[in-house]
Amino acid sequence: MPHSYIKRILDARVYDVARETPVDEAMLMSRRLGNQVWLKREDLQPVFSFKLRGAYNKMQKLTPEQLACGVVAASAGNHAQGLAMAAQRMGVKATIVMPRTTPAIKVDAVRNRGAKVVLQGDSFEDASLYAQKLVTEKSMVYVHPFDDPDVIAGQGTVGMEIVRQHQRPLDAIFVPVGGGGLLAGVAAYVKYVWPQTRIIGVEPADAACLQLALERGRRAVLPEVGLFADGCAVAQIGKEPFRVIRHTVDEVITAGTDEICAAIKDIFEDTRAIAEPAGALALAGLKKYVEHSGVQQQELLAIVSGANTNFDRLRYISERTEIGEQREAVISVTIPERPGSFRAFCGALGRRNITEFNYRYSDPGQALVFLGLSVVPGGGDLAELLADLQRQGYATEDMTDNEMAKLHIRYMVGGRAPPDLENEVVYRVEFPERPGALLKFLSGLGQRWNISMFHYRNHGAAYGRILAGIQVPRSERRQFREMLDAINYPYWEETANRAYQLYLGQSPERA
Repeated sequence: MPHSYIKRILDARVYDVARETPVDEAMLMSRRLGNQVWLKREDLQPVFSFKLRGAYNKMQKLTPEQLACGVVAASAGNHAQGLAMAAQRMGVKATIVMPRTTPAIKVDAVRNRGAKVVLQGDSFEDASLYAQKLVTEKSMVYVHPFDDPDVIAGQGTVGMEIVRQHQRPLDAIFVPVGGGGLLAGVAAYVKYVWPQTRIIGVEPADAACLQLALERGRRAVLPEVGLFADGCAVAQIGKEPFRVIRHTVDEVITAGTDEICAAIKDIFEDTRAIAEPAGALALAGLKKYVEHSGVQQQELLAIVSGANTNFDRLRYISERTEIGEQREAVISVTIPERPGSFRAFCGALGRRNITEFNYRYSDPGQALVFLGLSVVPGGGDLAELLADLQRQGYATEDMTDNEMAKLHIRYMVGGRAPPDLENEVVYRVEFPERPGALLKFLSGLGQRWNISMFHYRNHGAAYGRILAGIQVPRSERRQFREMLDAINYPYWEETANRAYQLYLGQSPERA
């Protein structure tokens, strides 16, 4: 039972290398949300992540014979850095197997700690299989990033510190979830001492392996895992964490990419620290909980679990932040194509701050405007604006939640298909951002079908994105989809997407 973890956590050896991190009040966030919001600052650890705790505690439990064989782990980065530092401190050889999609800052940090790095596969699961192979072939000791009682106990010291530092029960604690080690450790300790405190796990919406397991009543493997919050990009919740979580966690919340980006900004504004996406995940869940439950005057704590992110990823994060905060909307508006109509439309917008404005001649009768503008959070302001524009005779469509519009169309407005273009289908494709990945896609297409539109943009993240138009006769579309399946990258057909039809496809009279 989870109570068995209390002694394990109290006996955990972590402070030879880890710090007792502070619990800071997020004053700006507290005022905005009408609750007292606290941040547990695990981003201030020597390796900028809580993972050091579990890795070192596990190594302290190994025998001299086991340590002499060396340790190996599979990790997307933070566990790797923790284990590398622990091994360096104890004079033990460490090999870390990391997915090729791991941010360079994490790979370099592991190497700088003296560990050997092996890049293998595109996911944690690929790296884990290779690490297990090293265990078999070289008799190395595998240190699991989350599915191990000693690792869980080490992470549980985060909960022990929260109880000691805050001294009175919190109303709720929000914990990021990848494989579940941190959530299991924190929940086991806090629920024993403060049974009235709600423990809420927060997962990325595109990597919600715990939510899937709870819905099915057993662990299951996600068919696909999103890579944005790479520290939580796990396809299956750990067996031992799940055993503990089922008895101790009150709720699980998911957060989308835009919500995570907004939380990164929130943490920066309160602390001047830049959390990684997984590090801001708990705060994104806290904000969503407050919005949906309407709680006020409560004491809420989010664990900021890490701060290891590539600098160039900040460009993408910044772009998505305002939408995640519901402070920016993206809309499409049809206006008359005649002198003075642009000025009249700007007058209809009033004094609103325009963040983006894209226009292209469409036909003699009308023009399409792709517009980004600031709105007041909450949804009511945008709805009022759209209704007002429609009352004035403007046809409007809200594109704020249209992923294709935000990722591609806003950068491509103005490229309608020519009248003689036939059989164009449009696909959006994602792939791991590593050398050769784009070439693999293009090679897979071969020379059978003509590319009629192509947009690729590096978003400073662990994955790249393509929007492509390809001329495929109707009789060959089954074979085309089979070709995409063989390339084995996630893809979505977007031919019917309204944003494509408005700005990139043929005019209705041409189609």
